[in-house]
Amino acid sequence: MFRPRPHSGHPHLFSSAKTAAPIPARHPALREALVQASLDPAVRSILYVASAPAGAAQVAEIDAVVVQHDGGRFHLDVVPARRVRDLDHEGLVQIALRELGLQQLVVTAADLKAEPRYSNCRLVWSQKNLPVPVPLRMRILKALADEGPIELGRLLETIRSDRDPSTAVMSLACSDLLEIDLASGPLGPSTMMRSRT
Repeated sequence: MFRPRPHSGHPHLFSSAKTAAPIPARHPALREALVQASLDPAVRSILYVASAPAGAAQVAEIDAVVVQHDGGRFHLDVVPARRVRDLDHEGLVQIALRELGLQQLVVTAADLKAEPRYSNCRLVWSQKNLPVPVPLRMRILKALADEGPIELGRLLETIRSDRDPSTAVMSLACSDLLEIDLASGPLGPSTMMRSRT
């Protein structure tokens, strides 16, 4: 089974096409939530907020991951990765999050492990760093633009390449250039895909 590997230079930092800067992610559950958010078509961007004003005269260390979603801006609250805070500090954090206008998006361990999304995300993310030659990238993106939403099997049939294009498709999903339906069923020929543009 694939295990996400952090970059060797900064093992606790997470980055993806949707993060403007690397995000501290020491807990494996937070890393998994960030992978799933990075592959979620409804998520537009992910950012990290270290501290924020909490009331008129205080600044709270909030250590928050903010997800810009089609439905609004959310604080990603990953239950297994929650930090232990004293009551006063937790109160300041809640005030700061409220003043930032963030809704809470609670993600449990069961949410993270829900199938088929869990296995599909891990499979796709395993191709994150795969370089995709420009001609192959152009053929894949043009086919998606011309055909509109298309099944993965049909897309792969239309792509001429001297190498298996399925790994390139997964890498392009990690680069936020195309969308793969990772929640409806196991990744296979009938999996729906579409362009991000």
